[in-house]
Order: sequence, then C-alpha cells, then structure tokens
Amino acid sequence: MEFCEKCGGIIILKDGKAVCAGCGRKINKKLKIRTSEKVAEKKGVAVVKKEDNVNPVVDMRCPKCKNKKCYFWAQQTRASDESETKFYKCTKCEHTWRAYR
Repeated sequence: MEFCEKCGGIIILKDGKAVCAGCGRKINKKLKIRTSEKVAEKKGVAVVKKEDNVNPVVDMRCPKCKNKKCYFWAQQTRASDESETKFYKCTKCEHTWRAYR
C-alpha cells in the first residue's frame, strides 16, 4: 500500500493512473500492484421456483374437493400482540383458506 508524500492519503488507481485519494495529486513513480487476498470460488444459490411448494403437508380436509392433504403455513396478519393466522392450501385443487379457531 502506498501513501501520498504530501497529505498522507492512500494512493489509488484511477483510469490506469496513480493518484492520491485525499488531495488528488498525480503520482509519477511506478507502482507495483500485488495482492495477498485469496478469492474462494462462490457456490451457487438454491432458487425456489414459484410452482415449488416448500410448506409442510398436514392432514386437513379441503372444504372444496374433500382431499385429505393440505399445505400449511402461518402468517402475522394483525397486530403483533395477537396470534398468527393459519393458512391451508389443498395439494389437489389448490384451494386456499384460513383456519378459524
């Protein structure tokens, strides 16, 4: 890392030329650029498609088609001091409803 002799600012490369980041002074001496950082290969991120359902399947009868398996999730729909709302979605006809209790 190189520093400016005038103001002590760090020397950066701007448009291929060495300049001081603090005062903007151009540096004419040759700089040797090296790095000690090792870059690891990035791993891919898993993508969930809209048609993929990641919710758990529970035993609940669909009121529309009478199927016995439904997806289940809970969501906070009211104030934080009230209980969450439970939703169900049929695995067969995809009818969605909320549970009242």
